Amino acid sequence: MEGHRGLLLALIVNIFSIVHLVHAQNPEGFISLDCGLPAKESPYTESTTSLVFTSDANFISSGISTKLPKHDDYKPYNFLRYFPDGTRHCYDLSVKQGTNYLIRASFVYGNYDGRNIMPRFDLYIGPNIWAVVSELDLYSPEEEIIHMTKSTSLQICLVKTGPTTPFISTLELRPLRNDNYITQSGSLKLMQRMCMTETVSTLRYPDDVYDRLWYTDGIYETKAVKTALSVNSTNPFELPQVIIRSAATPVNSSEPITVEYGGYSSGDQVYLYLHFAEIQTLKASDNREFDIVWANNIKKLAYKPKVSQIDTLLNTSPNKCDNTFCKAFLVRTQRSTLPPLLNAYEVYILVEFPYSETHPDDVVAIKKIKAAYGLKIISWQGDPCLPREYKWEYIECSYTNNSIPPRIISLDLSNRGLKGIIEPVLQNLTQLEKLDLSINRLSGEVPEFLANMKSLSNINLSWNNLKGLIPPALEEKRKNGLKLNTQGNQNLCPGDECKRSIPKFPVTTVVSISAILLTVVVLLIVFIYKKKKTSKVRHRLPITKSEILTKKRRFTYSEVEAVTNKFERVIGEGGFGIVYHGHLNDTEQVAVKLLSHSSTQGYKQFKAEVELLLRVHHTNLVNLVGYCNEEDHLALVYEYAANGDLKQHLSGESSSAALNWASRLGIATETAQGLEYLHIGCEPPMIHRDVKTTNILLDEHFHAKLADFGLSRSFPVGVESHVSTNVAGTPGYLDPEYYRTNWLTEKSDVYSMGIVLLEIITNQPVIQQVREKPHIAEWVGLMLTKGDIKSIMDPKLNGEYDSSSVWKALELAMSCVNPSSGGRPTMSQVISELKECLIYENSRKEGRSEVDSKSSIELSTSFTAEVTPDAR
Repeated sequence: MEGHRGLLLALIVNIFSIVHLVHAQNPEGFISLDCGLPAKESPYTESTTSLVFTSDANFISSGISTKLPKHDDYKPYNFLRYFPDGTRHCYDLSVKQGTNYLIRASFVYGNYDGRNIMPRFDLYIGPNIWAVVSELDLYSPEEEIIHMTKSTSLQICLVKTGPTTPFISTLELRPLRNDNYITQSGSLKLMQRMCMTETVSTLRYPDDVYDRLWYTDGIYETKAVKTALSVNSTNPFELPQVIIRSAATPVNSSEPITVEYGGYSSGDQVYLYLHFAEIQTLKASDNREFDIVWANNIKKLAYKPKVSQIDTLLNTSPNKCDNTFCKAFLVRTQRSTLPPLLNAYEVYILVEFPYSETHPDDVVAIKKIKAAYGLKIISWQGDPCLPREYKWEYIECSYTNNSIPPRIISLDLSNRGLKGIIEPVLQNLTQLEKLDLSINRLSGEVPEFLANMKSLSNINLSWNNLKGLIPPALEEKRKNGLKLNTQGNQNLCPGDECKRSIPKFPVTTVVSISAILLTVVVLLIVFIYKKKKTSKVRHRLPITKSEILTKKRRFTYSEVEAVTNKFERVIGEGGFGIVYHGHLNDTEQVAVKLLSHSSTQGYKQFKAEVELLLRVHHTNLVNLVGYCNEEDHLALVYEYAANGDLKQHLSGESSSAALNWASRLGIATETAQGLEYLHIGCEPPMIHRDVKTTNILLDEHFHAKLADFGLSRSFPVGVESHVSTNVAGTPGYLDPEYYRTNWLTEKSDVYSMGIVLLEIITNQPVIQQVREKPHIAEWVGLMLTKGDIKSIMDPKLNGEYDSSSVWKALELAMSCVNPSSGGRPTMSQVISELKECLIYENSRKEGRSEVDSKSSIELSTSFTAEVTPDAR
């Protein structure tokens, strides 16, 4: 008997589990995002609605998650996502084109930041503003709109408009029928949705199949009536039974029902939806009819609600109210024996969306380009071209008028670290006129499809690793006016030149050479096989991480494999090769840089870096833990920089908050201290030759560590002031005097440090072809002549800096990038000036008055074209 009870109990539990799982499935098309919810806690079933909520992490590429200090009874309000960096942040959602959606966003502030100030910001659908989010009702913290989608993707964007930080708690989409909320144009922003039931204070899914959020409303001088009978809800609006079984009638049967609603701006166009059902049992002599009067106009004469059947009346075209408050009256007619009756009502404002979204073909293409190259650009969210003030960086668009979708006509991806081939999806930007892919690591051949892009008139492919022939069709277009720049690709050549360089061998010669090569290949295979057998005998037992000593300088390749767990996690890539994360003794973290066989540097640079780092020790230079030099395996083992590089924090690729001005000055000072040590603390002195933001690493405390010494050179001690050497470095950071003369001095590092300072100040790309002055030093010089300091400063700083400190830093940076090395300061002077900048900034933070900015270094804003040399 007990066994049967246990079996029965288990069966009941299983049945309830199955019922729960079925009930917890979201209706088709429902999207329920708990914004800020950690991915590991997703998904979950919300208890009051049984709807499944998921984390928003896969729908947006920016923002920071936080938990509210005080928990709410409604679980989706426990977390929020806020956006301290950048201006526009957009959710990208997949939807059905041409479908009416109820879109609801909620904003529960909860004083999460301790400032007790409700933020103010704008809410957009694609390129069009939906609402201004400011002081929201504690009990209804939502913005809701009914909107018909124009494509298969929908962007909901939060836009920063002032000093406060945008945030969001939930984002929900519910597909509706296309025959209920119909407008001649525009979308419907919800103002009120009220029902007359007394059973609950709020009502939504599963009672409402569309998850409309209803609030109960006791209309002034009315009383509630209800029925237990079923009411036919068959109409396009499909109201819940609990709503249409309740209604309100006036306490004084001779008085009208007054529906009052307000909070509008002058000129707002309003749609009113009134829902009626006769739920009382009428006698033969009973008659209920009433006029519906709105804005002093009779909208419906002698209306009679349908018996036990829901009916909805609405104005088919919007009306304007006389003032910020509107009223509608349900007035009993003279022949009516019963007072008016109302079950529910909804009020919407018409929102016109004037801007057409960017052409869908261009949107799809640019998203595929973003994915193909793994681009992480914080502004690449929402509509690419609109609104113009929030247009994506590095693209330009053509604009005709508001009703015609803009087209992308220019794409600048120069110096973005691109690798791989020139992606075919680029040809889907059919209106593209200018394409800049310069200063990247693109490989493969120049594709012929570029010649087939009819609008393309300017192509820059310089300074990549492209190879082979330039397609004849592209050469032909160049003769007809196409601007094509391919310099800096050593293995690329025009068709005619390549043909001339290929000798013609007789067939017999080719056969003989093939036979010789085949013999050589066979011998090599035999040699490698024997060597591998010997290697297997020598390393029969696997090596574990715990066997590796942390103080060891030289590692075997097997030890490197163990440290990196067989190269499991990639954390970066440079000209030398790929960088992997690793551990020593399962505790100390390291970064392992493995020489790539296709490396543009190779053994010479590997040897130079090992020799330098084995003899230099400074807190602001990355520490070499050890190295591997075993046959064809070359690797460097460094201390691990937990916070990546400076470039990631300036560009927004890092998820952490933007660096403030004091932190930036501190990082610059520490970088200069590392360079000063190389220049005057080493024997012999060293010149880094590749100072740039990607080579400035940041540890867990954001202290700077200068890295990548593969191009470093010793500096002569004695009467010589320079060393003559082939030019090496990164375009944009490269000293123009060194480029022109091949004379390398410590002032070459000073120039590069000046470029880094300009990046820190402006957060602008070092080279940007679409800018009035492409090189950052030229551009800043131009802005300074205009006295335009605001356009120079990084907007992420939000004006939070001491002006004297900024001016002094600008003066220092511009003196560092003086085209003549004689006009540049020493690295010791750079450190002294940066420390003064820090004093000014700290004085501001401590509330003391600003100190006048007096710099011993002369500000130079005169530039020539030589300030932007190309690397050889």
